[in-house]
Amino acid sequence: MLGFLQGLAYGLFVTCLPWFLIGMASPRLALAELDPNRLQVIVRYWLLVPFVAFVIWLTSLWGGFGPSLAGWLAGLVAIAVELPVERRARNWWQRWRARRQARRQAAEDSRQRAERQREAQERGVMSLDPEHPPADADEVVRALCAAKGELLALSREDVAVQADRLYSRYRHVESVLAARFERTELAYQRAHGLVNEVCLGAVDNLTRMAAQARSVAGVDGDFVRRRLDRERQTLSVAERLALKRRLELVADTERHLRDLSARNEAALTALDDTAVALARVETQRPQASVAAERALGDLRRFAEGAARYSRSQ
Repeated sequence: MLGFLQGLAYGLFVTCLPWFLIGMASPRLALAELDPNRLQVIVRYWLLVPFVAFVIWLTSLWGGFGPSLAGWLAGLVAIAVELPVERRARNWWQRWRARRQARRQAAEDSRQRAERQREAQERGVMSLDPEHPPADADEVVRALCAAKGELLALSREDVAVQADRLYSRYRHVESVLAARFERTELAYQRAHGLVNEVCLGAVDNLTRMAAQARSVAGVDGDFVRRRLDRERQTLSVAERLALKRRLELVADTERHLRDLSARNEAALTALDDTAVALARVETQRPQASVAAERALGDLRRFAEGAARYSRSQ
C-alpha cells in the first residue's frame, strides 16, 4: 500500500506540468469549473496538486518501500479520470441548486400572489389573470382580460388595475341584481344589458389606452429629458426641437390616457350607484304578518304586563 502511494505521488508530480501547460492554453480542458480562468489553472496545477502529491509522498516514506508500478500508472491517469467525475458532480450540484432555487422562487411567487389576492379581496378588488380567465367568464370578463393583457404587455400596470376594479364592480352588481330579480324578469334583462353596455364601453376605453400607450412605447421620456439637460450646449437647434417634440408627444399621450381613465372612473361610479340602488329595491314578500314597528310595540306592552300571568301561592 505504501509503495502504491509513493508511485501515485510520483505520477501526480509528473503530470502537473503537462496539465498546467494544457490549462494555460485552454482552461476548459484542464478545469471542471463552468467558467474557468488561467488563475485557477495556476492555483490548481502549480500549488494544490503538487501539495497533495507532496503530502502523499511524505505519508508513504516511513514504510521503506519503493514506488509500485500500479501506483505510478494510477498517478499518471488520476487527473484525467478526476476531471470528468468532477464535471458531472458540479453539473449535478448546479442542477440541484437551480431546481431548489426554482422551487423557492415558485413558492415565493405563489405566496406573493396569494398575498396580493388577499389584499385585493380586503380592498374589495378581485384580480384578473389575462392568461387564465375565470371558468364562468362571459363576454365582458373575457374582454376585460384581453384589455388587461394588452396593458400589461406594455408595462402599464398603473392603468391595467382599472380592469380589476371594473371586474370587481361588475361581479358585485351582477350578484346584487341576481339577488333582487329573477333572470327571466324584464327588469333583470334590462338592467343586465345596461350594465354590460357600460362595462364594454369601459373596455373600449382600456383598448384605446393600450393603443395610445403602444404609440409612444419607443419614446423614453426620462432619457430625452436627461439628454436635454446634459447636452444643452452641444445640441443643435434641430435636435433640440426634435427632442422637445418627443416630450410633447409623450405629454399629449399621457393627457389622453388620463381623460380615458376619468371616463372609466365615471363608469365605476355608475356601477356603484346601480349596486346601491338595487340593494334598496324590495322585491320579496315580507315574512312578518304585521309591521315591524307595530310588533315591537306589542312586544313591549306584553313584557310590561307579563307579571299578570304569574300564579300566586
